[in-house]
Amino acid sequence: MSGEHKPGETAQTAHGFNEGKAAAEFILARTRLRPKIGVILGSGLGKLADELSESATVPYSSIPHFPISTAIGHAGELVVGKLGSVPVVVMKGRAHLYEGYTAQQVAFPVRVLGLIGVTALIVTNAAGGINLDYGQGRLVLMRDHINLQGQNPLLGPNDERLGPRFPDMTNAYSPELRKIAQEEAAQQKMLVPEGVYAALAGPSYETPAEIRYLRSIGADLVGMSTVAEVTAARHMGIQVLGISCVTNMAAGILDQPINHDEVLEVAKRVQGEFLALLRAAIPRIASAV
Repeated sequence: MSGEHKPGETAQTAHGFNEGKAAAEFILARTRLRPKIGVILGSGLGKLADELSESATVPYSSIPHFPISTAIGHAGELVVGKLGSVPVVVMKGRAHLYEGYTAQQVAFPVRVLGLIGVTALIVTNAAGGINLDYGQGRLVLMRDHINLQGQNPLLGPNDERLGPRFPDMTNAYSPELRKIAQEEAAQQKMLVPEGVYAALAGPSYETPAEIRYLRSIGADLVGMSTVAEVTAARHMGIQVLGISCVTNMAAGILDQPINHDEVLEVAKRVQGEFLALLRAAIPRIASAV
């Protein structure tokens, strides 16, 4: 596993400021671009990186201390390039707790993006739909999240160079960036509701009883990623826009089992709509941050 720390080191110290700086310098040495916009692409949503011009591709496995993506549908590459005239850094895939990583390791790539100079982060994921108003293939803007993963990337000693001890999470998902995304979606006649994302550790899908519980506490969506990255981003003062693709209805809603092949197939089907929204929103986000 890439970036494993030595015995006696905590995950926090093994994946903190100095390691992040080394990884950031490694990436910046491979491109002349200095992006302010970062994008993390979830399961089956990696096509945006193929549209970038003047691009440099860096495998995660070559970046110091970087966690490697092992999940199906995650390419495990970082791409720096231009979307139109806007420099962006795109992560094709992410690390997850269920792969055996700590929350600090999962969040480490966001630390690196922040040290590169990213000030706005777009996080995307494939999610199960709990809200009965959603259907398969619906794009949903994340308004808030519920962390039920049992871990937080800020546990352990705090490094003030990265952020404050007790970061505020009132607006974990930027109202300003959500407004931009909503306006651009409306321009394209796309209906993109907002919802609350519940994060569980996985890798097993949730039981019908767990889904009933999640609905009762206010969750509209459920998944196995994103919250550690968003927490680390907000700790560093990075603004966040979250977009979920509802790739399946959660357990118990439909009388059928859930399988990951279906998740990837639905994500592939909505790529056009997803990419159109990102193409429209990113230039405006770049002007706003």
